[in-house]
Amino acid sequence: MSSRVALLTGISGQDGSYLAELLIEKGYKVYGIQRRTSTITTQRIDKLLETGQLETFYGDLADTNSIVRLLIKIQPDEIYNMGSMSHVRVSFDIPEYTAQVTGLAPLRILEAMRSLGMTNKFYQASSSECFGISPPPQNEDTQMLPVSPYGISKLFAYHITRAYRFGYGMFACNGILMNHESPRRGETFVTKKIVRAAVRIKLGKQSDIKLGNIESKRDWGFAGDYMDAIYRIMHHDKADDWVVATGEHYSVRQFAEAVFNKLGLNFYDYLILDNQYKRPNEVPELLGDPSKIKKVLGWKPKVDFNGLVDMMVDTCMQEEKDGRRLES
Repeated sequence: MSSRVALLTGISGQDGSYLAELLIEKGYKVYGIQRRTSTITTQRIDKLLETGQLETFYGDLADTNSIVRLLIKIQPDEIYNMGSMSHVRVSFDIPEYTAQVTGLAPLRILEAMRSLGMTNKFYQASSSECFGISPPPQNEDTQMLPVSPYGISKLFAYHITRAYRFGYGMFACNGILMNHESPRRGETFVTKKIVRAAVRIKLGKQSDIKLGNIESKRDWGFAGDYMDAIYRIMHHDKADDWVVATGEHYSVRQFAEAVFNKLGLNFYDYLILDNQYKRPNEVPELLGDPSKIKKVLGWKPKVDFNGLVDMMVDTCMQEEKDGRRLES
């Protein structure tokens, strides 16, 4: 029996790299869509590329023709749409591009699948930012009130996935993932920014850290755990929508305190509050309720908050000593 074939968008990102590793371990042939850039952005997947376990093709989520061409060429059994313009703060600066890539890409993929008569499975990486200002805890039935171009684009993607599932009987599912971090997180995201700054301060390479709103609370989990959840979502007997979360949340302040404390530093000795890092609209509190995925799919996170902090700090310290950095 030949191995199953998976196609991943966003293959070079944090989530794409962890998911590619998981699928390869399970015997899949994995392909990825890689956006052409003038700088190398494959650090997270270089080992997989070197061994030939992963193959990438150039494409663009804003280009329907490239999507159709790759679907015909690869003939995947499963498609995981992990790619997007994923930075919430930046989405306010480039809202139209965010809508084109984050919102409309799933529509392009789903319509291509329908037009080509494909019966494969589709996973849409939805986001807790869809909940926006809805009060916590948030589950699959919580009203979605996004307040950023990113969250609004993700909400369109969420609903178009459901529309194709209900309207055409396609296996199209959403994973509504709360914030998930790892040592592979890009450096423009607040968790990695905090970790990198603390490590560099500890090593005498940096003198301070500039942050915006440090009171926002987020439900932070480990990205590797969340990819296991995605795999279970795609292999349930029917397509559905699922909140993936730890059920605990901490403020940005608490995250930073934990990171700096691990390094024997006082966070407040180095903090500079800077309004340029604040968003026009803030989401004050995200706290996921993972009851459904725990009960139905038997999933639960393995890495807790402190374990995540330890993992990120230890890896970043080694990277800094080795002179290695990840692209954002």
